[in-house]
Amino acid sequence: MASRNQQIDIEVVYALPQRAIVKSLRMAQGTLVGEALAQAAREAEFFGVDLANAPVGIFGKLARKEQTLKDGDRLEIYRTLLEEPKAARRSRSRA
Repeated sequence: MASRNQQIDIEVVYALPQRAIVKSLRMAQGTLVGEALAQAAREAEFFGVDLANAPVGIFGKLARKEQTLKDGDRLEIYRTLLEEPKAARRSRSRA
């Protein structure tokens, strides 16, 4: 098992309707998703984002807060959908 003295680079990503927030973080090897979210919560870019309760994923796959991150991982913070995508497309096509 690797030592926590070694560092990994990850990205924390949060997509808003008009822009995306992308923050690169250097963390200790063995860092958990929850620990990375706690670090991201201290960054000004994520002010107002409910990182403690938001669903998260790594490269599009849901992740648990106790999951270990790897070098190069992209930790994605998901927003709640306002409308189911298929229903939204149907609404737009009728208009």
